Amino acid sequence: MREILYKMTLLSIVLTLFSCGNNETNSENAISTSETDDRIFVSKAQFESNKMTLGSITEMQFPVTVQTTGMVDVPPDNRAVVNATMGGYIKTTPLLIGDKVRKGQELVTIENPDFVTIQQQYMEVNEQLTYLQSEYDRQQTMKAENITSQKSFLQAESAFKTAKAKYNGLKKQLQLLNISPTSVESGNIRSVVTIYAPISGSITKVNVTRGTYVSPATAILEIVNNDHIHLELSVFEKDIMKLKKGQKINFKIPESSSGTYVAEVHLIGTAIEDNRTIKVHGHIENEKEINFLPGMFVDAEIVIESAFAKALPETAIATIEDESYLLILHEETAEGYYFEQAEVEIGEETDKFVNILASDNFQTDATFLTNGTFNLVGESGGHDH
Repeated sequence: MREILYKMTLLSIVLTLFSCGNNETNSENAISTSETDDRIFVSKAQFESNKMTLGSITEMQFPVTVQTTGMVDVPPDNRAVVNATMGGYIKTTPLLIGDKVRKGQELVTIENPDFVTIQQQYMEVNEQLTYLQSEYDRQQTMKAENITSQKSFLQAESAFKTAKAKYNGLKKQLQLLNISPTSVESGNIRSVVTIYAPISGSITKVNVTRGTYVSPATAILEIVNNDHIHLELSVFEKDIMKLKKGQKINFKIPESSSGTYVAEVHLIGTAIEDNRTIKVHGHIENEKEINFLPGMFVDAEIVIESAFAKALPETAIATIEDESYLLILHEETAEGYYFEQAEVEIGEETDKFVNILASDNFQTDATFLTNGTFNLVGESGGHDH
């Protein structure tokens, strides 16, 4: 019995000590929490190893721009749609989209029995023409000598001139069909004609296959010459009075490149489109070094003037979930730096600097972390403390 009482007394003492220990621990935690420092600390070693830098807000010149969109295009002379002069069936079409062609190169061949008919008619008229001209000349001589009647002369003249007109018309048709009249006059008649490239460039569309019937209205192929490309931008009516020839255009091709390219306003349209925009034509700098294709979508800004504004390097800003933050130096000690995190509203960017809006919210002599901000803000969760 005495042993049991001893064990119960010992257990009571242990529980009392444990309870006191918990109370002391809770008390210590409460004190630590109340004294927690919300600032972000960076040691001197960390600051140097991560090549962090400090700086202050400076005044920089920022461009005032008109935002617009558009596309890469080529001049009308650099684009050609290939049609057939007369209808027929495609006999050969050896080219594919992307093939490069030179002006005068064979593109497709077309077959039609009507081509034979035209050549036959041309030969017939050509043969008649020699006789009709001879008869016309004879009647003209006889009329001068009053040997023939006026009626006979007029009949000979009409027959000759009618045949001459038909001869010239048929000859022109043959030339449009790329058939040599001289070859036809030699007796060479064919039912297949060839269509040649009107310009040099690349095939961008092929709308037919072998055996397809095409009419003169059918677009068989499209050829685009990319030697000269330009921008076709759509500017809203409210901004058009701000534009003038020679203004700088900064543009991007968001779907294919992250780089920014430069162009210049060359022409400003004079007609308002149905969507209340006006076309602006821009010439691209160093276009020979850029492999843009017609039809590429363009995001552009036209620089209309410039203005001074407060700025920090873009590396001083950390943007997380559409919210931007920076770190303000609060205290520097022998051990390192203490920063306070603050949300900031930013504006335009230029030359790796960002316009700081409402900069009056910060003290004029405030110092900021200008390089390495994103890693520190990202670690702290991107929220104000």
